[in-house]
Formats: sequence, C-alpha cells, structure tokens
Amino acid sequence: MSFYRGMTCENVTLTGDGGTKITAYVAKPEGKGPFPGVVLIHHLPGWSELYIETTRRFAHHGYYAICANLYERAGEGNPDDVAAKVRAEGGIPDSQMVGDTAAAVAWMRGRPENNGKVGVFGSCSGGRHAVIYASQRKDVDACVDLWGGRVVMGKEELNAKTPVAPIDMTKDLSCPLLGLFGNDDRAPSPEQVDQHEAALKAAGKDYEFHRYDGAGHGFFYWHRPLYRPEQAMDGWAKVFAFFGKHLAA
Repeated sequence: MSFYRGMTCENVTLTGDGGTKITAYVAKPEGKGPFPGVVLIHHLPGWSELYIETTRRFAHHGYYAICANLYERAGEGNPDDVAAKVRAEGGIPDSQMVGDTAAAVAWMRGRPENNGKVGVFGSCSGGRHAVIYASQRKDVDACVDLWGGRVVMGKEELNAKTPVAPIDMTKDLSCPLLGLFGNDDRAPSPEQVDQHEAALKAAGKDYEFHRYDGAGHGFFYWHRPLYRPEQAMDGWAKVFAFFGKHLAA
C-alpha cells in the first residue's frame, strides 16, 4: 500500500449510543481513494494523544481512520483526568461502547471515499471492546485486538456494565480476528490467551494470534517504559498485513 504524506484531519460529531452527540477524530489520506476504513477504539487512558497519533498513522498507510471519544459523557479536559474519572466509575458500559462504535462504523461506511470495507482496532480495554463489537455486530470485516484484558472473566467480575464475558460471545464473532499479546502480561495472562484461542478453535473461527517473549502489557506504547521497539515493529507489520489482506476492495 502507498504511503500518504498528505492527509486531512478533523473532528466530526457522531450521534452515539442513546442519541448522545460525541466527537470523533478523523484522518483521511490525500486523494479520492477509495480507501479501506479503520475504526479505532481507544484504551482506558482515554481519547489520548497516542490514539490521535495512531489514527494518523493509519491514514499514512492508506486507511481512512476514525476514533470516537467514548469518554465524552464523563466530561472534557485533560484525557488523563477524564480517564481517571471513568476508571473510578468502573469503566463504561459495554452496550454504550457498542452503540458509540456503531456510529463510527456507520459514519465510515457512509463516506464516498471508503472502499466498502471497515476494520476495527483496539488495545487494552479497546482490544476487549473490539472483540465484543465484532461479536455483537456484523458490520466490520476484520478485528484487531492488542492485548485486550478481561476477555476471559470470572463470574465475580460480571456486572451491569459488563454483563457477559467476551469469550462467551466467541460463537458470534463475525469477522477474522488478529490478536497480539506479550508473554509477560498478566491481563490477559498467557493462560487466558490460551483459553481464548481454544474457544476460537472450537468455534471454527478465522483468527491468528501472535505472542511475544520479552513483552508485557502495552508494548506498542512508545511513550511508556512498557515499550518494546523490536516486538512493536513486528506487531505493526502484522497489523498492516492483516488489514491489507481483509480490507482490500
């Protein structure tokens, strides 16, 4: 795929879950396209600089990308402060995330520059959310889960906001899934990744999992000590190969 030095970036307003207006950041490669679409689901640190930059990274690689602010209802201001409030409240409801993400997917599918294909991408809580979305909805063509924790959940972890463990939705997964995991991670642990993989195999799903030694949670995060350059470079190559395969027109 070509690299697009030029791109346009803007904020757009979506009608999210329950009719609530939310903001999303969009990056579009230069030119008429058509471009495959990527919907980014941000992690618990929120609608942060990392996710804004990652949205632009996808545009640089020829994808029309959008990342909605799933925490907008919690207030405006510093993303770290907003995320702290969301974390203290036990996160956002899975159903609300699905509604908001559906608005972003619909927005992307409505663009004349989109090639008719849309993938969903998330890390940490966003990886978990991506798996849920691709299991509850049929409107995405590929799903990337970066070390999503709480895919495997004990009964004691279930509540009104997270009523069903994502692993229990495996039979309904509607598209190919790519999972990237660090073997030093504890959320998800290697044992939980094994459980998720076993469920995917049992359900006959199209998936590929890659596991990295010497890497823990968040090993793509260049702004944190968690960063592992070698593993991240290989992981990004796998993300672009996967989306290149499944989102081509």
